[in-house]
Amino acid sequence: MTASLKNLPGTGDFARGIHPSDEKGLAQNSPIEIVPPPAQIAIPMLQHTGAPCDPAVQVKQELAMGDKVGEAKGFISAPVHTSIAGTVMMASVTTLPNGRHVRTIPIKAGPNQVSGDALKAEIFGGEWPTSGLEKYEPAQIAAAVREAGLVGLGGAAFPTHVKLTRNEKRPVDTLLVNGCECEPYLTADYRLMVEFPAPIVTGALLAGHASGAKQIVIAVEDNKPAAVEALKKAAQGTAVQIATVHTKYPMGGERQVIPAVLKREVPTGGLPLDVGVVVVNVGTAAAIARAVLRGKALTHRIVSVTGRGIKNPKNLLVPIGITYQELIDYCGGFTADAARVVVGGPMMGFSISTFNIPVTKGTSGVVVLTQDDVKRAEETSCVRCGRCVDVCPLNLVPTKMALASKFEDWEMAKRYHLLACCECGCCGYICPANIPLVQLMRKGKAQMPRG
Repeated sequence: MTASLKNLPGTGDFARGIHPSDEKGLAQNSPIEIVPPPAQIAIPMLQHTGAPCDPAVQVKQELAMGDKVGEAKGFISAPVHTSIAGTVMMASVTTLPNGRHVRTIPIKAGPNQVSGDALKAEIFGGEWPTSGLEKYEPAQIAAAVREAGLVGLGGAAFPTHVKLTRNEKRPVDTLLVNGCECEPYLTADYRLMVEFPAPIVTGALLAGHASGAKQIVIAVEDNKPAAVEALKKAAQGTAVQIATVHTKYPMGGERQVIPAVLKREVPTGGLPLDVGVVVVNVGTAAAIARAVLRGKALTHRIVSVTGRGIKNPKNLLVPIGITYQELIDYCGGFTADAARVVVGGPMMGFSISTFNIPVTKGTSGVVVLTQDDVKRAEETSCVRCGRCVDVCPLNLVPTKMALASKFEDWEMAKRYHLLACCECGCCGYICPANIPLVQLMRKGKAQMPRG
């Protein structure tokens, strides 16, 4: 299959980028399995971009699945909910894979849980209408999405209601639903598109109505023909278009998929809103449908547990708050040559060495790499070959940004737009000197004075 963008101005491609081995064959044919409810979960009060939540429960309080655990007080924030029925325990603190220390609310499971096929049916099953959705007011849709705690499920975890709230100064004409799962190994979005395309289409229609978009497009890479066909069938008779784009990393980034589909360039330091576009992930679109039509909170998500270092790679529907250790155990544990566990994809994810950490809304995958996967040549000096510049999808100069970060030269960092870096990892992947460019830039962004 090749790029197909009927009636759309894009070419299906973007400038620069890379073509790493995708490794998706390990899990892409594994249907979504339901992980049994754990004996206990821990709900972090910060699972999104923006302000953390304030606890909304008391110790020993009894909760049903979907009850609110943390209240969002800021506009750029999202409430959190329990993914099991149970009893609230004493609050604690955990360290997330990105290094942030966050407050968590542990919940001990009670006897009555929704699980198995009943859980899958509750989240994805039933009828998903594609007509009559105009009866929902835009503000009503945004409010339901906020109350349900929806954030971007592609990894960025930006509160979805913020994107859907209309802004008269920056009107939206296009809603772009992102089905470009470009990270190697990960297949959670792929399985969702293949198995449950209907709620994605319904959610896209609701999001388009809320944001004021007249054009709704679902973008999928051309290495996912089964997903394309499933979505086309589900979208028949609706205004939703399916655009097939070239397979390239990082096509899943907003600043890459927008020019590929719409031939619009998001300005450096700007947002998709600046070019009249709202982007949501396919998983987020399905969650929007559930939040608006059924009033259900975001309690579960699909996670790929994959890599050659895991015995049985799978795609799992998991309760938010379950630990990574429990997912690893469910998939049979590590192989003898397992060497590294990465939360997220290998390009943008974070390595972890302890696994008793809760899954959050932004967890798209757990990748277990082997000794052979992580072998790395010794770091040497920059040879000024320019390959990092050639592949940077944002047309930045990674070597200059990394130097600025290393030596804390913040004027240089600003001059070369360090904060615009999306940390996609293309530069580090291609660097012949094996310089940890992304890690240097992450360090610089964390230390760089604001203002």
